[in-house]
Amino acid sequence: MDIAGRIRAKMANADLNETQLGKRSGVPQPTINRILSGESASPRMPTIAKLAKALRVSPEWLMYGTGDEKFDANVESATGPNRYYEYPEISWVQAGVACEAMDLFNVGDFEAMHPSDAWAGPNGFWLKVRGPSMTSSNGMSFSEGMLILVAPGSDIESGQYVVAKLIDTNEATFKQFIRDSGRTYLKPLNPAFPTVEIDDAWSIVGRVVDAKWPRSVL
Repeated sequence: MDIAGRIRAKMANADLNETQLGKRSGVPQPTINRILSGESASPRMPTIAKLAKALRVSPEWLMYGTGDEKFDANVESATGPNRYYEYPEISWVQAGVACEAMDLFNVGDFEAMHPSDAWAGPNGFWLKVRGPSMTSSNGMSFSEGMLILVAPGSDIESGQYVVAKLIDTNEATFKQFIRDSGRTYLKPLNPAFPTVEIDDAWSIVGRVVDAKWPRSVL
């Protein structure tokens, strides 16, 4: 029996469906569905720990089918926030046409879905960082390949990070938003790249509210 079969068996014993198991465990229902369908054959251990606790079995048994099946109530698994949201990863071309009224489900196929405990609104989306312009040797840094979560239409304050686009070409870019002496700028964290003043040629797509490495690199 594989991990999906073990989860299904324990769900049946507890009379739980995917939604109920998601609420009990804190694991998003789409994540549970991907595990049960075999799409995610090797879930992350924090996810397994949450599911195991909800199903009253040991994480080792649930993941590998080995060890003692019985849940040890004296051991408390370290878990993160219980509430997660899932957002699609889209391309930079799609980000360039994003706007407040945009329905992301009409912009084409998604690269993937990624969870976050940050709320990015109903049209939030992930982008993969391109190039070294937001890589810094000191302080905050966003390396190429990292994922950033964009909340379209969010209020922006100086010092926050944004995705902006050139209106004429829909070319999108990721930079720090700076307001100074009544003017606003798009500032890279890498000093080798120029700071650009925001004028009528630019439009802010949204604020970056989360960033992380994709699971595939870990």
